[in-house]
Amino acid sequence: MTVAFLDLRATHDELREELHAAAVRVIDSGRYVLGPELEAFEDEFATLCGVPHAIGVGSGLDAIELALRALDIGSGDEVIVPSHTFIASWLGVTRTGATPVPVDVREDTANLDPSRIEEAITERTRAVMPVHLYGQPADMGPIVAVARRHDLAVVEDAAQAHGALLDARVTGSLGDVGAFSFYPGKNLGALGDGGVIVTHDPALAYRCRALRNYGSPRKYVHDAQGTNSRLDELQAALLRVKLERLPEWNARRRAVAVAYLDGLEGVVALPVVHPGAEPVWHLFVVRHPERDAFQARLGQRGIETLIHYPTAAHRTGAYAGLTVDPSQVVVAERLAAEVLSLPMGPHLDDAAVAEVVAAVRACA
Repeated sequence: MTVAFLDLRATHDELREELHAAAVRVIDSGRYVLGPELEAFEDEFATLCGVPHAIGVGSGLDAIELALRALDIGSGDEVIVPSHTFIASWLGVTRTGATPVPVDVREDTANLDPSRIEEAITERTRAVMPVHLYGQPADMGPIVAVARRHDLAVVEDAAQAHGALLDARVTGSLGDVGAFSFYPGKNLGALGDGGVIVTHDPALAYRCRALRNYGSPRKYVHDAQGTNSRLDELQAALLRVKLERLPEWNARRRAVAVAYLDGLEGVVALPVVHPGAEPVWHLFVVRHPERDAFQARLGQRGIETLIHYPTAAHRTGAYAGLTVDPSQVVVAERLAAEVLSLPMGPHLDDAAVAEVVAAVRACA
């Protein structure tokens, strides 16, 4: 039996008629940018997150950059970032002119280690950016506490955590501002690119809305040097269809994760869920000391797996000029060599899950 890593076509087959109707509605409307579909989606996504403001933008990377720019973070500033994350978290910082300062992550969740933050703070530090990696909520209580002690902003990279909960609060709403991605493979994915910024702060929301639209809060008034990063009407309409299914899809991902956690205990290193956290399992990532050989054996049995992420950001050519304290990336280096993502998605049936569990047990 072959098990694909993720089947996006199954998602769209389930919603084919509704997606087609949404697309036709936009085509027939004559409104394609900053129109009623975006306004409705922003309201609906803000409700999901429990915040009053959501601002649709062109990508998750843009969401991070614009959130930081709205906080007046730029050249000469530093932003604390996890040492293990997708490179977009770091790029969002450097695109503002600021410098990412990596702090190591916890081995059990792969999220930012709150106990390591304070030692990385300098007089130039302006913000802390926890990432809810793989759909697993970061340990926000102590992260926010450290940030508040040092008068730092908290910018959540929630690109992989649509609907994840921590103590019954939705990720993205736990800091000053949150950034989400709607890349097609995400729990809530567009049929193209897209992103959104969420916040409780009306002044911050106002600035984000202006920055995404040439720095213009209203036509031909330009208060800042903004950019063109607007979630378009078509993607907003399609996302509205999918948003209705998100709770159901996340519930299925949780069921798959439970089956993996139960079936693979003691076989490979598994992610740990801490009390109060309800991950949405964008990815289910295990660890193996001989990861590449393990992956090859799974592939021979028809199990498709991916690596998230094989190269730590500080090891990439993009950050070759950045001086990184080796003590701040020890766990990140280990994770890059050991992590492996198993098949995960809302349309993964019980037979496929059982096949994955059997294959991992046989190949580990």
